[in-house]
Amino acid sequence: MAIVTVPDRVPPPEPPDSAGKPAPGAAPGYGPWRLAWRQLSRRPAARFGLVVVALLVVTAVSAPLLSALGGWSPTEFDQTAVDPYLGGLPLGPLGGISPDHWLGVEPVTGRDLFARVVNGAQVSLLISLSATAVVVLAGTATGIAAGYFGGRTDAVLSRLMDLTMSFPSLIFMIAMMSVAQDVNRIFLMTAIIGVFGWPGIARVVRGETLSVKHREYVEAARVGGSGAWRILGREILPNVAGPIIAYTTLLIPGMISTEAALSYLGVGVRPPTPSWGQMIADSVAFYETDPMYFIIPSLFLFLAVLAFTLLGDALRDILDPRGGRR
Repeated sequence: MAIVTVPDRVPPPEPPDSAGKPAPGAAPGYGPWRLAWRQLSRRPAARFGLVVVALLVVTAVSAPLLSALGGWSPTEFDQTAVDPYLGGLPLGPLGGISPDHWLGVEPVTGRDLFARVVNGAQVSLLISLSATAVVVLAGTATGIAAGYFGGRTDAVLSRLMDLTMSFPSLIFMIAMMSVAQDVNRIFLMTAIIGVFGWPGIARVVRGETLSVKHREYVEAARVGGSGAWRILGREILPNVAGPIIAYTTLLIPGMISTEAALSYLGVGVRPPTPSWGQMIADSVAFYETDPMYFIIPSLFLFLAVLAFTLLGDALRDILDPRGGRR
């Protein structure tokens, strides 16, 4: 019969070394947000989206500085860059691209495309991000209230969501933007897009709140005497933040496209304020004679929507893995 020797005590784990690193074989203590960042950085599509989004944000923030660096303002005409005998087409190849005009010029007016594109990025991102903020705040507050309080509160707010979603939003946006004349267009577009955009995220947050409010830590907080608002702020909201962030990132490309569509239809941002959608609408008449005028703003719009979509898909898979199976 073999004799098994049992040690008197189990030796303690090896302490961290002098540099503060854990011992070999020890699991690093990453929090959930750091783990999400590590997973995000390992995805090539997400890295591409993150880099493009960062570049677009930097471009939008520094648009006046970039315009000054290029030497032209977005509203400044340069009649020497267009040929009056050819209907105002840009002089030179590729739409007038030259050391003076890095992305060429607009036909007829000669306005610098680089200055208008970077300032258009500022306008488009300002409207889309502001509208997204309105949508997320309104939708999150409504969804949490409906899911947590239930009963009549849930019934009233759910019917309000259904009523808002039943409106033909694009037609109503066009009508409102056409009627309102002497109003700040950026503020008006942000408000109108926000009014019709919140029910989608409200439904997502309501479903998440319904699944969270009966968990043990929420019941423990309720038994411990915490009030409803404290439970909502300390227990519910942090645990539904992941899906909210993922849904928010997926909202932004839709907002960018909506702003571009309204400007394309002539009811959005008005000249001389530059906008990608407005530039694309103006370029339609020149797509055969000056295709670069159409390609450049379309390419920036495409990259912005693609980058936010790739980043949003990755965040949804990481922060809300059940989102794609709902």
